[in-house]
Amino acid sequence: MELNWAERRVKRRRDAREASRVGGAVSGSFGVTHVAGSGECFQGRSRHRRSLLRARVMDFVTSTAILPLLLGCVGVCSLFKLLQWLRTRACVRNAVVVITGATSGLGRECARVFHAAGAKLVLCGRNAEALEELTRELAASRATKVQTHKPYTVTFDLTDPGAIVGAAAEILQCFGYVDVLINNAGISYRGTIVDTNLDVDRRVMETNYFGPVALTKALLPSMIRRRQGHVVAISSIQGKISVPFRSALMDETTAQGRSPSQVARDVLAAVGKKKKDVVLADVAPSLAVYLRTLAPRLFFSLMASRARKEWKPKRC
Repeated sequence: MELNWAERRVKRRRDAREASRVGGAVSGSFGVTHVAGSGECFQGRSRHRRSLLRARVMDFVTSTAILPLLLGCVGVCSLFKLLQWLRTRACVRNAVVVITGATSGLGRECARVFHAAGAKLVLCGRNAEALEELTRELAASRATKVQTHKPYTVTFDLTDPGAIVGAAAEILQCFGYVDVLINNAGISYRGTIVDTNLDVDRRVMETNYFGPVALTKALLPSMIRRRQGHVVAISSIQGKISVPFRSALMDETTAQGRSPSQVARDVLAAVGKKKKDVVLADVAPSLAVYLRTLAPRLFFSLMASRARKEWKPKRC
């Protein structure tokens, strides 16, 4: 009995299902269907292939030079970090370091860090009692294996030009020379331009600019004669960008962003590596520095928006 086209198609499908149960192949006028076997067999073979692939990868990593190369790179990086750390310590060990504004904040932490590294310190500030207290604290600290030295103290006010000349001479009398001058002292003021008295501007500039410049000029000839010296100027991020209602150095802003002890260690590392310019800030202020250079219009627009937001509560 001859079957019509629809019946032949149904029969072919039935034959294909029968063949899929036992494995094999079924061919017809519509193509060829290859059956690898049952589902469980296929999954088992897939797992076997993956395990073989993993084994081959591990054999390749362990049998070739890749693993030794990776271990060598890690070792070289670790050795490089160690040499950098040793070089940093060696650069400041027995070096004469002058720190202004050493009685509090970042200056006090710098005194601790440089003292622990073996530097010969000359601590400067306006408060003689606070300087003596810091000297006793450093002398009593024994938390380092490096040989430490008893710090000297020099009391003077950076806003007094006459006192700076005498202070520079007194600083040179301590050890005869200066290797590193850290201009850390500074004051801050928060307010609008209209509401700020001109005397405040003069005091900020005397302390944060003219005073450090005068002290640097007074000590610079001794560095030039020895053909050796390092001058460090510390300011807040406002030294790079303008921020509404802020000026010059702000210790409280530094403390909110990064702790003074962290910044002091970074200053020590920067001096040891003889870096020219270092930005020690979080992600947002660091991005603002580059934004000021690359997209000044966008930067000033953002700063203006910030100023308007901060100014609204003041007017209310």
